[in-house]
Amino acid sequence: MFPVLELKGVNTHIGRYHILQGVDFSVPKNQLTMLLGRNGAGKTTCLRTIMGLWRASAGQILFEGRDLGKQPTRAIANLGIGYVPESMGIFAGLTVRENLVLAARSGPLDEARLDWIFRYFEALKRFWDLPAGNLSGGQKQMLAIARAIIEPRKLVLVDEPTKGLAPAIIQNLVEAFAELKKTDTTILMVEQNFHAARALGDSVAVMDSGRIVHAGSMKDLAADEALQNRLLGLSLEAHQ
Repeated sequence: MFPVLELKGVNTHIGRYHILQGVDFSVPKNQLTMLLGRNGAGKTTCLRTIMGLWRASAGQILFEGRDLGKQPTRAIANLGIGYVPESMGIFAGLTVRENLVLAARSGPLDEARLDWIFRYFEALKRFWDLPAGNLSGGQKQMLAIARAIIEPRKLVLVDEPTKGLAPAIIQNLVEAFAELKKTDTTILMVEQNFHAARALGDSVAVMDSGRIVHAGSMKDLAADEALQNRLLGLSLEAHQ
C-alpha cells in the first residue's frame, strides 16, 4: 500500500530533552494507523512534530513525497492535513457554528458535509448557536474532531480522541471514524482505549522511549496477547 506519510530517522529535542530518537514508520493511504505506546513514549511529540508545532532536529517527514521539515504549520495544514490535539484546540468563546466556519478554509460550510457530521455528532446541531465553552467534555471532543474534518482532508492526525469519555460517546466516535475511513481519508491516531484501537486500526506502530519498536497489522497485534504484554504491558483482551 502506498504510504501517504513517511517518517525517516526523525529526532525531536525539546529543550535539553531528546524525545524522538530516530523514529521510522509509514502511514498507508486510506487506512487508519494506530500509534500506540505507554505514557511518555513520545506519541504526542510525534504528532506535533509532523504538524511543525515542534521542529525535528534530524530526519525526514514526507507527505505524499514532499518534505515537511521546514514548512510552517499553516502551510502543512493547507496541504490537506487536519489535526485534533489532545487539548482539543477549540475556541471556547465562539459558538459551535463559528468554530466550524473558522475551520472551513475554502469557503462556506458544505451542507452535505455538515449533515454527515451531525449524523454522528447530533449534539453539535443541538447546540449550534451556543458558546463552545458551554459544551460537555465529550461534546467538545466532537467539535474538535468536526473542526478537523469539516472539509475533506487527505490526512487527519488525532491525539487520544476517546480520553475521559463515556462509553456511549466512544461508540459514536468509533462509528464516525469508521465512516471517515471510507471517504478517501487517511488517519493516524494516538489512542489508549484498546477496544477502540482494535475496532478501528488497520495498521499499528508501537512507540517506546522515543523509538518505534513494532510495526505491523492491528489484526495481528490484537491476536497476539504475548506481544501486547511485551510491547504495552497489558493485553487488548483485558480492555474490551
